[in-house]
Amino acid sequence: RRSVLSVAFSPDSKTLASASDDEAVKVWDLSGGTPFDQDTPKKHSRGHPERTCMYGRIEPVRGHGDCVNCVAWAPDGEFVASASIDDTVKIWNIKTMKEVHSLSRHFNIVTSVAFSLDGKTLASASEDETIQLWNLSGETPVEKGTPEQGTCVHSIAFSPDGKTLAS
Repeated sequence: RRSVLSVAFSPDSKTLASASDDEAVKVWDLSGGTPFDQDTPKKHSRGHPERTCMYGRIEPVRGHGDCVNCVAWAPDGEFVASASIDDTVKIWNIKTMKEVHSLSRHFNIVTSVAFSLDGKTLASASEDETIQLWNLSGETPVEKGTPEQGTCVHSIAFSPDGKTLAS
């Protein structure tokens, strides 16, 4: 039995990305189309049949070598970033379902990822006690800095104005 470890809605709320322990990022179409498994809907809450996943599923994207801990959408809705136990961050083009970047500056499990509001910066947090900041404004992500935290970092988020990163 597989576990979903993280979910994130696309900016337009029409798609959901999920991270799970099967080494994949899955992208779910929430447009209300045909259920992907009409006969046996997947129950997400025991004893509550009204809480089922009844939407079409796009094929999973694979590229991580271990569990995927976290997913985050870019503000433009074209890319999803994923964080993994394999110490990497990957950026996926959702239109092509292909990996466009693999970032590997962490030395331990990557626990969380977050895009800035303008989409020009990606932050990644790790159990290696660091947060990596990546400049995404060019064709290739460039490391912006590595703030030392002194303890494992399990979650990060940018403020709505994009000026503050909390961990």
